Amino acid sequence: MLNIVTVHWQSAKWIDPQLAYLARNVAEPYRVFASLNGISDARQRDRFHFADDLEGSHAEKLNALAGLVIEGSDPGDQLLFLDGDAFPVRPVSGWMDEVLRSYPLGAVRRDENLGDRQPHPCFTFTTCGFWAELGGDWREGGTWTNATGEQTTDVGGTLLGQLEAHGDDWLPILRTNSHNPDPLWFGVYGHRVYHHGAGFRAPVSRVGDHAAPVPVAFGTATTYGTSLEGLARRAAHQPSLITRVRPGDLPRLSRALRVSVGKQIRLGHERRRVHARERTERRQAAVFADLMTDPSFFIKFDDTTP
Repeated sequence: MLNIVTVHWQSAKWIDPQLAYLARNVAEPYRVFASLNGISDARQRDRFHFADDLEGSHAEKLNALAGLVIEGSDPGDQLLFLDGDAFPVRPVSGWMDEVLRSYPLGAVRRDENLGDRQPHPCFTFTTCGFWAELGGDWREGGTWTNATGEQTTDVGGTLLGQLEAHGDDWLPILRTNSHNPDPLWFGVYGHRVYHHGAGFRAPVSRVGDHAAPVPVAFGTATTYGTSLEGLARRAAHQPSLITRVRPGDLPRLSRALRVSVGKQIRLGHERRRVHARERTERRQAAVFADLMTDPSFFIKFDDTTP
């Protein structure tokens, strides 16, 4: 028996496609356990083996659902964690069986997200017995150095530490897109799994935040001091200041120039981020419309047959 754990948050829009793609690409009997947060429609809840509005963080909901699965499953039964906006797009049953003959766990690893190292819950599978033995935990924990040299953690950080402490290899399932309209969203993994990305929130990411850094010469997050605009406003109220400018004031004017230029750079970057987010939201809506009607929609992102 395959047991699938998923979380849908404040919207039922992904329930139809997720269940349809599961039915299309999973051959063996399976049950779906879901946290349907903010979704009160009883007809939607009845479509799952188990559904409830669970409290806590995303990781805590996954942990709680996994606990329910293990209580009513055999150790050899499979356990699949699946994001609400993720699903298989090619058959996965025989492939998952093959992976678990060589590894205790297979999981998406999003190297494209600034080099994230941890298993990602958009698609992670193992057996109930191994998850129970490991004491599997999706909460954040531990840190790693990402591609920008910063220390970071995320959902799955504790799980990564558990696997390393346990001495268990796991199979990273990597992005296989042959076409990338976005460096992070619309990901196909192992040629078999689609993850829309940000399906329940605005498409904001660490990748986007690092896409256009402010030059150090003009300050980073904040540039302190009076700008040229500030000096101009003071001069408008006190015109006599203009006649009292001395050579010793030049460093102050230079600092004000750097402040003004830094502000304009940051405003320009913010405008570009807003426009990029709006473009991504339009593209996400178009892709969602495609996947609702065309089961082969994913080929536009990954046209390689496994």
